[in-house]
Amino acid sequence: MDLDIATMAERPDRQDLWDRLTGFWPRFMTEDPTGDFYYGYLTDRFAEHCLLAVDADTGEPVAKAHSVPLSHSDDIADGLPEGGWDWAIRRSAHDRLRGAEPVIASALEILIRPDVRGGGLSARMLGAMRDNVAKLGFRDLIAPVRPSGKHEIDTPIDRYAYATRDDGLPVDPWLRVHVRAGARIVNVAHSSMVITATLDRWREWTGLPFDVSGPVAVPHALVPVHCDVAQNQAVYVEPNVWVHHRI
Repeated sequence: MDLDIATMAERPDRQDLWDRLTGFWPRFMTEDPTGDFYYGYLTDRFAEHCLLAVDADTGEPVAKAHSVPLSHSDDIADGLPEGGWDWAIRRSAHDRLRGAEPVIASALEILIRPDVRGGGLSARMLGAMRDNVAKLGFRDLIAPVRPSGKHEIDTPIDRYAYATRDDGLPVDPWLRVHVRAGARIVNVAHSSMVITATLDRWREWTGLPFDVSGPVAVPHALVPVHCDVAQNQAVYVEPNVWVHHRI
């Protein structure tokens, strides 16, 4: 597929194409309130960090990628924060408020339209993100990777993150794409995304009853959602895996 990839800053006229790449994540995954600090300010704060891939033959959008600039200056090799995805967005918001100069970038999302998955577009979009980060002057790209195969395997994340195939590459498909591109696994972010809501909201998002206290297996969730009927609350604490690309 011949792709035309450009940032939101380069092609502000493509807003309608961006809008067509919505609704592909499980509903509960879009309900993390921290995300509003990034996705609510894309056009005026992060346009240079938003990439859209369009099929050059059809003019249809097929993929998108989002990153965020950060002022984090600690040694990445020493480990990255447990807060993962939420931490990256909050840190960027704090940087903006205090006028801190960003020194690295963090990936937040790469989404491939479901009907064109399996053709290598994820690796191409990751490459485009790496190139864009370099163009913006950053030499380090970190990513709180959501391991795409974890929801199918009942294995603790600390074991799954480092599991490899016979060829030495990660068992997880999405981690494997990153490692093939030159990334190094740094550590697990055990509380990368935290979503808390009433049981009615969880019922609306998942179609499940949420009528018994305890862990609830939700399709596409990486770990069970913790349900507390007495408190009328359920909490999802998603683990991700930090990787580091030296650009």
